[in-house]
Amino acid sequence: MDGGPTGSEAGGNTATDRTEAELVDRVETLHERIDDLEADLEAATDDGPKRMTIIATKGTLDMAYPPLILASTAAAFGWEVTVFHTFWGLEILHEERSKELQLSSVGNPNTPMPNALAALPGMDRLTTTMMRRSIDDVGTPTIEDLVDTCLEMGADLQACQMTADMMEYDEDAFYDGVTTGVGAASALSEMVEADIQLLV
Repeated sequence: MDGGPTGSEAGGNTATDRTEAELVDRVETLHERIDDLEADLEAATDDGPKRMTIIATKGTLDMAYPPLILASTAAAFGWEVTVFHTFWGLEILHEERSKELQLSSVGNPNTPMPNALAALPGMDRLTTTMMRRSIDDVGTPTIEDLVDTCLEMGADLQACQMTADMMEYDEDAFYDGVTTGVGAASALSEMVEADIQLLV
């Protein structure tokens, strides 16, 4: 006649059940901890969109294109873009002057003429006309179009207040949407936080 479990067997089963329950609890705790760590890692590596800051310092026709093309392209990628225009770069944001930017033929390595010839009166006008014709031939957007595109896509085009004061530019002279009243401190704070910093 079989009897029930002995005291030692019953005690052993209870101990085993307790050990298994503890293991299950530990595994569940580990899974929860892993989930927390993965969430923390994702939060730490997800810094949001890339940020780019460009300092635009030149106001000739050929040098107005690089910051605007880079800014509009980066904005199209979903990046946060700031372009700080200072000194002659402010001409790019001036609604009237931006339509009259010139291409300097003197000291320009891409101008196919010696400096002695490039320095003659009217040569800057000639080289500017030639560049504008090339721009039209290939369908490149105008400076005005690129400024509008940048602003529409959310790029922050900033005008250096010190330069605006020095050149006696009124805020109303800039394109609608241009950020005014900012200075070097603002540009530096933008550059510190940016993933990419460019000086043009």
